[in-house]
Amino acid sequence: VARCTKIINADSNDPKYIINVKQFAKFVVDLADSVAPTDIEEGMRVGVDRNKYQIHIPLPPKIDPTVTMMQVEEKPDVTYSDVGGCKEQIEKLREVVETPLLHPEKFVKLGIEPPKGVLLFGPPGTGKTLCARAVANRTDACFIRVIGSELVQKYVGEGARMVRELFEMARSKKACLIFFDEIDAIGGARFDDGAGGDNEVQRTMLELINQLDGFDPRGNIKVLMATNRPDTLDPALMRPGRLDRKVEFGLPDLEGRAHIFRIHARSMSVERDIRFDLLARLCPNSTGAEIRSVCTEAGMFAIRARRKVATEKDFLEAVNKVIKSYAKFSATPRYMTYN
Repeated sequence: VARCTKIINADSNDPKYIINVKQFAKFVVDLADSVAPTDIEEGMRVGVDRNKYQIHIPLPPKIDPTVTMMQVEEKPDVTYSDVGGCKEQIEKLREVVETPLLHPEKFVKLGIEPPKGVLLFGPPGTGKTLCARAVANRTDACFIRVIGSELVQKYVGEGARMVRELFEMARSKKACLIFFDEIDAIGGARFDDGAGGDNEVQRTMLELINQLDGFDPRGNIKVLMATNRPDTLDPALMRPGRLDRKVEFGLPDLEGRAHIFRIHARSMSVERDIRFDLLARLCPNSTGAEIRSVCTEAGMFAIRARRKVATEKDFLEAVNKVIKSYAKFSATPRYMTYN
């Protein structure tokens, strides 16, 4: 097995092919009679006869199993109706991601290029990952979820290779949505401190930047990135053309918190006429994840009391346990400023 690195005299009747065997041996070879010149492209894996040193068969690209496992096989079951407190953010995502995939002709008629990538940023638990899954559900696109720390590898060049193979796999799909969660693990600003580990992370980020610039702007690949710390990202990654839109996910307002309570209560056995607006007022500066924890804790109170439904009193006690006790724990000036 070798890789064709260059084609010499491709337009002539007798082209030659430079192949690379195991990264250290290079040979100039011909094609076997059973292979047509149009079957071989630069960068392709090929099967070579060791005796005659001829290319006998083109091979499909080899993708690391670690990269293949990043693809979410099942369609995400989250819809826009399952996301609360993010109405404005959902509209921005639909405009940037959903419209180019479902209606590309609109951009062709206007003669503009659709946005390539979107950065989702905000405090933890505000719905960044949830919105990404909802967009993937709506577009019927292949959904690839990548954790930033998965691209930080032990050996030099491994992280950059995984990024290349990731986009190579995405190009083979009809439509693909790549979601990089915790992108600050590899996208941090560069410093000239000479540390070997940081240099490897920087190589991975530079390969990611190259891939963002390289694919067709009207292609089938859309990139979403999420982070809690946008201030730490490298400016080269943030510039328009790579990440065209920045969508902020803030803490939900009163109406958003009440909507989140109703979303989680839909799947619970609760009594009627629960005042979700009152519960929302009792949870100021709370994220959607904290409200979900309140609903879970309300169900636990009902289970302890051996009741089949959760009451408003259970929700009030859950608010006092989850929100109030957490507020005491996190009542520091830095936390309050961030929220």
